[in-house]
Amino acid sequence: MRKPLVVGIILIVIVLGTVLWWNNGMSAVDPKDTTQKSFVIPKGSAVRTIGNDLKEVGLIKDPVVFFLYTKLNKLDRDVQAGSYKLSPSMDLTKIMDTLGHGSVDVWITIPEGYRAAEVAQVLQKNIGTYNSNWVTVLEANEGYLFPDTYLIPRDADVETVVSIMRNTFNSKIQSIGISPVDSDLLRIITIASLIEREALRDDEKVMISSVIANRLNDGMALDIDATLQYIKGKDAQGKWWSVPTSADKALNSPYNTYKNPGIPPGPIANPGLEAIRAAANPAKSGYYFYIHDLKGNVHFAETLMKHNENIANYLN
Repeated sequence: MRKPLVVGIILIVIVLGTVLWWNNGMSAVDPKDTTQKSFVIPKGSAVRTIGNDLKEVGLIKDPVVFFLYTKLNKLDRDVQAGSYKLSPSMDLTKIMDTLGHGSVDVWITIPEGYRAAEVAQVLQKNIGTYNSNWVTVLEANEGYLFPDTYLIPRDADVETVVSIMRNTFNSKIQSIGISPVDSDLLRIITIASLIEREALRDDEKVMISSVIANRLNDGMALDIDATLQYIKGKDAQGKWWSVPTSADKALNSPYNTYKNPGIPPGPIANPGLEAIRAAANPAKSGYYFYIHDLKGNVHFAETLMKHNENIANYLN
């Protein structure tokens, strides 16, 4: 009889210990401490990582309980990336309720080469305070809305959004030796926007920059299709950057680099750091032409004759 009794006592102790452990993990770290802390969940964070981070900053007692509670209640799908206001006075149920009902800030990614109107579309989907007037402000900052992933307040106004992006722009260009007050900045960013829209890979950008530099030095029109796409805006299917036609080369606009020698009056998109670096430091070459073949490989040429050969060999 003694053995079953011992086993029973052990089981009771295990059960009671588990209950106490679970209840402790579910309780608040400090019910009296209502101080709010900002807690950021990066995109793609695993539940285990979130639990460990919450424990590290003193917002939960036990990351294992957090993990099990989240999984058992299928709450892992509800947790959104973003920034939250949490306090040590919140128990685990309250913390999970907060994480599942939307963050104070939201992660937004702006891809390289997006024009301001495309940036506006991204913001419209994610920022509740967005309105149609934002487009005008964003377009006034074309070229300086640095492509990156941002944590932006859900209730932000457009001035806040632009300030966040321009501050990042300033920081990024300074990291490659360009001053935000450089007298040549508009020229650099305008050329960078052309490079960003024309290049398919980063390793092409410095050579495409050399082509632009050579044509500008010789007073040649740039003949860049991306400027025609910028003029046209959306096509009938609602797509930005649709393939231009031969008729588009006659479009009446200062951005038409087929009709007007020199660079456009301003950027046509928001370039990334490599395009900006390439615009500021073009390679030395004898190239004046380039095409991309059907596989996306770039082919440069020094003469029109060679350029036409490339077209015949790789596009026809």
